[in-house]
Amino acid sequence: MTPTDASKTAGQSDPSALAAEVWLMMSDVVLDQHRSREVADAVGVSFGRMRAVRRLARHPMSMSELALALNIDKPNATTVVDDLEKLGLVRRTPHPTDRRAKRVETTAEGDKLAARADEILGRPPQALTELGRDTLTELREALGKVLAAAPPDRGWSPARRGRERG
Repeated sequence: MTPTDASKTAGQSDPSALAAEVWLMMSDVVLDQHRSREVADAVGVSFGRMRAVRRLARHPMSMSELALALNIDKPNATTVVDDLEKLGLVRRTPHPTDRRAKRVETTAEGDKLAARADEILGRPPQALTELGRDTLTELREALGKVLAAAPPDRGWSPARRGRERG
């Protein structure tokens, strides 16, 4: 019995083992695409900085919200925003409901680079496009449920993209 066969057998009887196996497979599919270098080269900004720009292009956030969304500490978020502000990709504005806080939003240039990064990252692997409409629909529905269960400050779906700004 191969390790793959063993994990499949375990996954058939234990839903948490199956979920772990699926999660690892999804991670492999995404991480093995090696798109981060392509994005950084295309936009001239590190992939880590583009993660922030892409998040902010979806909707403006406070510094605390951005730190949480990127899973970084607040001082690091401040450094990231300082760098992006110097590049003209984001700007700080007064927070609409908290006078003590600043809200960070993308500039037109930041929106343009986020769109370019999304274009690169949104190209699916050929094998995914070959799965067929029914399988892709089931996969989209399943992943939609996972995203819907995500904490609101970290979760995102393409369907919400246009409604979050403003």
